[in-house]
Amino acid sequence: MEDQRQDLPEQAPQQSEIGDVADDNARVIPVMQEQVTVGKRMVETGKLRISKKVTEDQTSVSIPLVQEQYDVERVPVNQVVDTPPAAMRYEGDTTIIPVLREVLVVQKRYEIIEEIRITKHRSENTETQNVTLRKEDVQIERTGSNREAAH
Repeated sequence: MEDQRQDLPEQAPQQSEIGDVADDNARVIPVMQEQVTVGKRMVETGKLRISKKVTEDQTSVSIPLVQEQYDVERVPVNQVVDTPPAAMRYEGDTTIIPVLREVLVVQKRYEIIEEIRITKHRSENTETQNVTLRKEDVQIERTGSNREAAH
């Protein structure tokens, strides 16, 4: 910013002298104020190069698979009962379902002629499957570094 000050005489008139000076001899004393202008600009300090590489690897994965099988067994009972039994009952992993028939006699009674026993067997085996897994690697490289401009 340019300096706009005027040189003043070496001895300024006293206050009493200023009031006595005629208008044609009046002196102008400039009052100064400084101002500042702030700006910014973009400076390239370097560049980045980013690359990505995808690799595939074959790997074995063991997965347990559960299979359930049922054995159906017919057990003859041939037992006469007065009231029908429950629709089914359980003994461990075995479900027992009674099979009924009515027998004509002087008196009507229930006779269990057989039971159906269903047993659940559970087996587990391991199968090996080949699956493809992807993995990405990223490299970052800074080029054209201008460290002085960054500070």
